[in-house]
Amino acid sequence: MNREEFSEACMKGRIIKGIGGFYYVQTEQGVVQTRGRGLFRKTGITPMVGDEVDIIISKEDSDGDGMIREILPRRNAFARPPVANVDTVVIVFAAKKPKPVFEIIDKFLITADSNDAQPILCMNKCDLLSPEKQEEIARRYQGLYPFFCVSAKSGEGIDALKKELIGRHTAFAGPSGVGKSSLINILVPEADMETNSVSQKTRRGRHTTRHVEIFQYPPGGLIYDTPGFTSFDLSGVEPEELDRYYPEMLPFIGHCRFDNCRHLKEPGCAVRDAVERGEISEERYQSYVHGFQELQEKAQNWKKK
Repeated sequence: MNREEFSEACMKGRIIKGIGGFYYVQTEQGVVQTRGRGLFRKTGITPMVGDEVDIIISKEDSDGDGMIREILPRRNAFARPPVANVDTVVIVFAAKKPKPVFEIIDKFLITADSNDAQPILCMNKCDLLSPEKQEEIARRYQGLYPFFCVSAKSGEGIDALKKELIGRHTAFAGPSGVGKSSLINILVPEADMETNSVSQKTRRGRHTTRHVEIFQYPPGGLIYDTPGFTSFDLSGVEPEELDRYYPEMLPFIGHCRFDNCRHLKEPGCAVRDAVERGEISEERYQSYVHGFQELQEKAQNWKKK
């Protein structure tokens, strides 16, 4: 990029990567390396990958770097992964190696939903499970969320996933070692991303993505790649709101004996009755109970501070 072309220039763009205090902004003229204004630090504002921004490049800047002078209004923003302006979150987990941790998967479903982003479940490495086992896992979320069984190794299910993502701003997220980078290499061959096998010692994935980065999706749209994780905590959701993020509970909310029913041990609970009748899976109900208790404990600890 020729610095003189952008002297004193103001332009708009989208942050596609952030590393070491630098933010790389995609503009109509190309990618510009930028820094955030000092005012952002003073006011506690942090630019995020996915942000639409106004930038300026000055003659006086000998490096030709730009400065982000304004972050435009966000559609949404996630603390983990730290991304903004996402339409869809593809929650990737492995059918096997590593074994699915449904508690983490459910927390991420709630996080996506509470940030007004459509959650999509993507079970990779389906070639490692029999069709019966695949169906057993899929049944947990049947009718609740879009669910794709895929294999980055064999190509199974990839075409259906590709079609689902056209025209969307999609963040891929999930635990380490589940094959996010392998899937993104298929969806966006230009990404040419590093992949590693699962650690034989810990059976956990090695971190191959260390920062968030956006890639253009060839059929149309954007793909956000994010680092993997081994644990995940809910944030931004109040305990009393949690039930609305379990779609299978929605038809029964408001039909309990008590208006403030938390669906734990209260008599006359329509949700617990539905669990007993098999209309809500016991596993998903227990996921709700554990999530509620965790959020309640966090709220109580916050009040003590």
